[in-house]
Amino acid sequence: MKIFSIVGARPQFIKLAPLSKLLSQFHEEIIVHTGQHYDYQMSERIFKDLGIRSPDIHLEIGHSNATVQITEMMLKLEEAMIEQKPDLIIVFGDTNSTIAGALIAAKLCIPIVHIEAGLRSYNRNMPEEVNRIVTDHVSRFLFAPTKTASDILKNEGLEEFTFLTGDIMVDTIRNNSKIALEKSNIISDLSLTENHYNVLTLHRNYNVDHPEILSHVLDEIGQLDEITIFPVHPRTKKKITDEYSVSKNIQMIEPLGYLDFITLESFAKRIITDSGGIQKEAYILKKPCITLRTETEWVETVEEKWNLLINPGKQTFFEEIASFKVPENQANIFGENVTIKMVEIINEI
Repeated sequence: MKIFSIVGARPQFIKLAPLSKLLSQFHEEIIVHTGQHYDYQMSERIFKDLGIRSPDIHLEIGHSNATVQITEMMLKLEEAMIEQKPDLIIVFGDTNSTIAGALIAAKLCIPIVHIEAGLRSYNRNMPEEVNRIVTDHVSRFLFAPTKTASDILKNEGLEEFTFLTGDIMVDTIRNNSKIALEKSNIISDLSLTENHYNVLTLHRNYNVDHPEILSHVLDEIGQLDEITIFPVHPRTKKKITDEYSVSKNIQMIEPLGYLDFITLESFAKRIITDSGGIQKEAYILKKPCITLRTETEWVETVEEKWNLLINPGKQTFFEEIASFKVPENQANIFGENVTIKMVEIINEI
């Protein structure tokens, strides 16, 4: 088969890495990069870190508001699909690239595989929530990462299209953790000591677009006893102006490549984030995670007591972060040998 793998953002590159390597052994895979993440550290460097070959098609969409970006993606994806005539489209996650690829493929009657299907935060104010719901309901093959996700799809009438595969990020981390620890110098470069620092990431619009919320979050985290390493997302960087008085305990750095970031997570005391993907990485790496949101798609991580949800608008929460403890043991909620399961299903199409 000729297969389009459509990606555009860091979490999708991470999911693509193990899949592409195996899938290309059986099929003609065309990697389509929409250009949604245009920052070098968040795009090209991650491709290099993960050993993903250069995209076959680069749409070079770049940054814009969501409506313009999705529209431009759809126009260029339609042109590429009509010209290349793929037999199958693979989309990942819940970004603008995901919804654009799914809608055009559906209009052209091309079967769609949705990797990371069935996630629900039940917060329609999140653009990602709308993207994932629509994508699930136009896709033919729904690869659910967890039993909860599988059950959600069944409850929405999509049982016949649902496959409980596990989460492909398990394979990405397994394949790259050893390489990361051997190649990365990030710990020595930042003069860090294992289990004596935190990692912070912020990019959700409801956390970074409101100055009072962003300032409050940084103030609370700045009160923790440990240093907090904060790789600043380009979107967040624009919001942190000279008006902010950021604690000396927070060390802001440029975005990192995948190997450096996995290494940073691996040696951290805890991870503080509003990212869905990083919640998973924390769990797989067996690191306590504090999620600065009122809800999560990864409810199992909370049920297993490895992830603590905190409302970022709460009056004070740094002590809650400092006192959060995780159990000694951890259930395997994300599966194993996920890439093999996915490719076996695709091979039967």
